[in-house]
Amino acid sequence: YRISRADPAEAARLAVDAVRAGEAQLLMKGLLQTAEILRAVLNRDAGLRTGRALSHACVVQVPGFPRLLHISDIALNIRPDLARKADILRNQVAVARALGLECPKVAAIAAVEKVNPDMPATVDARALQEMAERGEFGDCVVQGPLALDLALSAEAGAVKGVTGPVVGAADVLIMPDLETGNVLYKALIHLAGAASAGIVVGARCPIVLLSRSDPPAFKLNSIALAVLAASA
Repeated sequence: YRISRADPAEAARLAVDAVRAGEAQLLMKGLLQTAEILRAVLNRDAGLRTGRALSHACVVQVPGFPRLLHISDIALNIRPDLARKADILRNQVAVARALGLECPKVAAIAAVEKVNPDMPATVDARALQEMAERGEFGDCVVQGPLALDLALSAEAGAVKGVTGPVVGAADVLIMPDLETGNVLYKALIHLAGAASAGIVVGARCPIVLLSRSDPPAFKLNSIALAVLAASA
């Protein structure tokens, strides 16, 4: 339902209160700054914290590509450490399951597929794979580090001699940092004509954070994604 208040902070607080009271199942940002709604969500006493980090969960449909791609994080976590990447992975896998993937295949993306101590993204990617092998992420398969071509193309894997359950079959791409994820996302949208949806997850309910410049289809897709995530 609609909450209309002149004070943005009060509007955000009332929206969060509605979720806490069970009167609403998702949040959607209206005409207020993103910082205002996130401040209310992250309030330690009256917010929607779960103990897990918030992250942006993005889903894109690329023309000619055979499946949906889940990409994270492209909007919130600038340079996540390993613990934050683990939360990002958990959040995005939960969204993938809400869309019907019982055991998502996750690629921990880096520039190369071999661990190199001078490239921290490769070290974190291998650590995520090892965490998954210990069962820390539940029902999913994680492989990393993987270069983007290996995550998306079985042919690239054959040429490079790289094998594994996620090579050419990734459903989820966990990006090494926000800049890399954001550039990939915008390239898919503007060069490949991809359709997309995005929500913030990790709180007690999904959050739809939209820009005024977002096209109507993106807004509708994001609301639909939030509904599915809230119902999972």
